[in-house]
Amino acid sequence: MKVFSSNWLRVAVLALFLWPAFCLAQVAGPYTDAEAARFLAQATFGPTTADIAHLRQVGYQGWLNEQFAAPVSTEKPYLDWVAGLPNTPDGNNTVNDDTRMEAWWINALGTPDPSRGMRMPTDQLRQRVALALSEIFVVSNANGTLAYEPYALASWHDMLAADAFGNYRTLLEDVTKSPAMATYLSMLANQKADPTQNIHPDENYAREVMQLFSIGLVQLNTDGTPKLDANNQPIPTYDQTVVRGMAAVFTGWNWNNATCTTGSWPCCTADTYTNCGPSDTNSPAWWSPLQPIADFHDSTSDKQLLNYPGVALSNGILIHGGDAQTEMTAALDNIFHHPNVGPFIARRLIQRLVTSNPTPGYVSHIAQVFNDDGSSAHVRGNLQAVVQAILLDPEAVVGASYVPNPDAYGKLREPLLKLTHLWRAMGAETPNGRVDTPYPEWESTYGQAPLRSPSVFNFFKPDFQQPGELSQRGLFGPEFQVYTATTAVTIPNDIFHRIFCDYTTSTNCYSSGGPNTMSINADRDAVLALNNPSGLIDLYNLLFMSGQMSSFMHDTLLTRLNAMTDNSDGTLGRQRVQHALYLIINSPEYSVQK
Repeated sequence: MKVFSSNWLRVAVLALFLWPAFCLAQVAGPYTDAEAARFLAQATFGPTTADIAHLRQVGYQGWLNEQFAAPVSTEKPYLDWVAGLPNTPDGNNTVNDDTRMEAWWINALGTPDPSRGMRMPTDQLRQRVALALSEIFVVSNANGTLAYEPYALASWHDMLAADAFGNYRTLLEDVTKSPAMATYLSMLANQKADPTQNIHPDENYAREVMQLFSIGLVQLNTDGTPKLDANNQPIPTYDQTVVRGMAAVFTGWNWNNATCTTGSWPCCTADTYTNCGPSDTNSPAWWSPLQPIADFHDSTSDKQLLNYPGVALSNGILIHGGDAQTEMTAALDNIFHHPNVGPFIARRLIQRLVTSNPTPGYVSHIAQVFNDDGSSAHVRGNLQAVVQAILLDPEAVVGASYVPNPDAYGKLREPLLKLTHLWRAMGAETPNGRVDTPYPEWESTYGQAPLRSPSVFNFFKPDFQQPGELSQRGLFGPEFQVYTATTAVTIPNDIFHRIFCDYTTSTNCYSSGGPNTMSINADRDAVLALNNPSGLIDLYNLLFMSGQMSSFMHDTLLTRLNAMTDNSDGTLGRQRVQHALYLIINSPEYSVQK
């Protein structure tokens, strides 16, 4: 079953309403459970039967409005809650990066949160977009300092979640002033040039804020394709002169002194500029925006910033004389208004949510919404409007049957999202609300884990091309970069444990049955599996594959389940459930989200 089959009339109607660049009109549907499941696979960490029914009731726009209004689920309060628990011999109440991961799992899965009286997070879309943003604006515990600073990383993710539906310009400044980012990309305590001491402004953040967070390396058309010069070569967006100019702008910023006292750690002043870091991992300095220290900001040199048609600064030159905040504002405005930002951010968010190879028309539509949200105020950078446009574009709603090359549509599912999908679809919870994260080391088993990227380039690059047919056809497959010979084995092995060991009535598997063990409800569908295995496959076709399972796969699964006949211990139904889950989640058809 396909989402829209060959109903071209519906495709035409959707295109009529959705394709205009600034159209924010409500969209009818979903008309079937399969359409609802497919939308939720893009917008959440995995559909549930309850979510599908609710989406059918309120419609796409109603669901989006609910998600935009849902309160932000944060991580830092969870760390505070764990820190207040009594110590245990096994150190389970020690706050570290695994504690932050616990909070991430609870918010991503929407399971009862023990730090909030077992209330359940409801902001699935916001958390999904925050994950996408964390893979664009990368900060990681791979940094030697941040590895031991869970409050810094939790606060970073909380900032991404809070800004997910705000304005990109606000996000850009919050990113720039974040102590986590300043630590990760060495902007903290960046000093103006002093040739007598061989001091030069650090260029790390100045380079990455342009290359990775905003405009990329080459000039783009609105549809995301590169602009070419007279020799048919891409045109660079900036050169080393601009990098040096941006680096000079980002001088003179250090830890926030808001709660600093000389009795706790040295406050940041000209005298203590390079030695005034917080003394505690839960110090407010780890989540408070950086503050300027005037003595170390370069206010005496003109700075070459980005130069592009319509730039506010004459030839992109920032005339000297401004303080650190004034010059940061000018530089971030200079980046924000560059024409590349719309198509750059549009393509990356589309790749994270919908498809790895969006058509130029799709990118252009979203870039235009970024440039002007269509409201009476004509707001630039409205991320709420951008996210809505991405999810309601015909390429997202209709899918492969809408694009000229259907076999190039879709994306390899991020490994981590396979597990969140399994857990959400199968009603997984832990007995006490906490989540056992030390096993496994997620980033080595799954090739990724939130805020644990090996580098600022994320777990996978947006332009990664898997050797073979993808590369030969000029197609991109970012997630294939973490689908290595190792993860091709470790992921199915771990999924096996989650399905065959970590279920609610399990008592005979290693690590299963503990108070922090996330366990699926494998018995929920056992009666259906026992009496109607074909119906079970239909249910999982909906939950996991949005009704897109081929008849070949359906028949193969049914043959397997029917071959299982021994019910001497009364567990045949549950075993059929487990076999169906394992085979589906590790299948090629499921592995590609379409």
